[in-house]
Amino acid sequence: ASRIARRHGLRLYSADTQTWAHRDRALREGHAAALRWETMTPETRWETATPAEMLEMSLHRERAAMIVDDLRRLPAAPLIVAEGTTVAPELVASGIADRARAVWLIPTPELLHRRLDERDLPRGARELYLLGASIIEREAREHDVPVLTVDGSRAIDQVICDLEDRFSAALASGPYAESLAERRALLREANVAIAAQVRAYFARPWADGHADSVVREFVCECGMPSCDASVRRAVGAAWDGPVLATGHA
Repeated sequence: ASRIARRHGLRLYSADTQTWAHRDRALREGHAAALRWETMTPETRWETATPAEMLEMSLHRERAAMIVDDLRRLPAAPLIVAEGTTVAPELVASGIADRARAVWLIPTPELLHRRLDERDLPRGARELYLLGASIIEREAREHDVPVLTVDGSRAIDQVICDLEDRFSAALASGPYAESLAERRALLREANVAIAAQVRAYFARPWADGHADSVVREFVCECGMPSCDASVRRAVGAAWDGPVLATGHA
């Protein structure tokens, strides 16, 4: 999603970057599962809750409607690439999202387990990922939304070409950012969203550490359509920006 947005001058909306904003909204609305989650320690969440309880506390279903609200508040131009596990297939089935402009990338079980094995996850977190993946796949099939199965055998550039072919009409019609300044503004927006997500996490009363010293991966803000470079940088430095790969200006 990030590479397609950068290549074509589109706005990237990544649902993960809105996690804490969505949780705060649920807390304001008195959502019982959100309130329960906030009262638990990180260790307790992953060690004592069942996968079903963790799914409920993750607000997986509730966040789909919040994402729609977020997207409707964004400017109509340029086009938006919205991605994330909480973008629900029912949005297509209900007519909110255009079927011709949607696709769900579904990993094979082998790829999913291999990716999880590469990460040092608590037992509960792994179980939550597996349950969430099974629900997304089931709902994608039930609502008959466009699906692209990913098994890890193809390089990311090959997958991107497939998606660009699939969305060729939408990409051609635009609107998209045309000037270098517009493209750079979109990239700055995407990086600020990542930094804001980290800062919002460390603002929780139970979080330990300092957000600005955390190192994350950000996109290069040079704005060139051919650039797909990423830069690992401390959140504080990225917040002050701009983020540029070595040799890019």
